[in-house]
Amino acid sequence: MGYDRNALPSLPRGLRLLPWENDTGKPCYLSTNDPDGSLSRLADDIESDQLSDGADVLKGARAVLGDRKAGEYALRLALRATTQALGDVLRVADSRGARLPILEDETEAIEGDDEADGPQLQAEVHG
Repeated sequence: MGYDRNALPSLPRGLRLLPWENDTGKPCYLSTNDPDGSLSRLADDIESDQLSDGADVLKGARAVLGDRKAGEYALRLALRATTQALGDVLRVADSRGARLPILEDETEAIEGDDEADGPQLQAEVHG
């Protein structure tokens, strides 16, 4: 089974989405704030491997797409590997994104700060 971010409930604060599923295909979570714990380090290592594998799969998929003689079988294999890698990368992104701290400025914007409708950029006029 692959990662389906739409099938997940929103990631609760304080829980880390792990880069693997249980034996029935359900997501696994870690409830700890200890980034130096053995399970956290294992998850970090697996995520790093998944991101590296994703880069390799991307290279392979580009090679297959660039080969005009590649047949249906090669295209299916490349697509299968690409969808698996993309699912892994999305899981890593969701897991890491859920663990980012919420800054005060973001909290104000979320609560409806009427003064800012988006990012504000300073501009200088030269001339």
